Amino acid sequence: MSQTIELDRVFHALADPTRRAVLQRLSGGGAAVSELAAPFEMALPSFLQHLKVLEGCGLVRSQKSGRIRTYELSPEPLQAAEGWMVDQRKLWERRLNQLDRYLEELKPLMDAKRKKEKR
Repeated sequence: MSQTIELDRVFHALADPTRRAVLQRLSGGGAAVSELAAPFEMALPSFLQHLKVLEGCGLVRSQKSGRIRTYELSPEPLQAAEGWMVDQRKLWERRLNQLDRYLEELKPLMDAKRKKEKR
């Protein structure tokens, strides 16, 4: 799977507040589906769709033991998303710094033009 598709899936998963809450809960350790679903006022099949999205992009892993399915956090896709955001921040910081330098260079010219116009 291409990195772009993987990032798209991760950001799609993170776009939903229910899924973000599940990830936050799992950052404290694994949990059974019933424990994860308890805080949410939705039908279990709807909640399972959220888990399916999270598992589909690799943010969580599940394991079944008897009748109980347990989920745990898988942080690798988050690290890829963080890397993408760091790259974007560097790019925009560089561009904004270039713009700032350009505007600083223009300032004396604009001040001189204003003084000339006032005469």
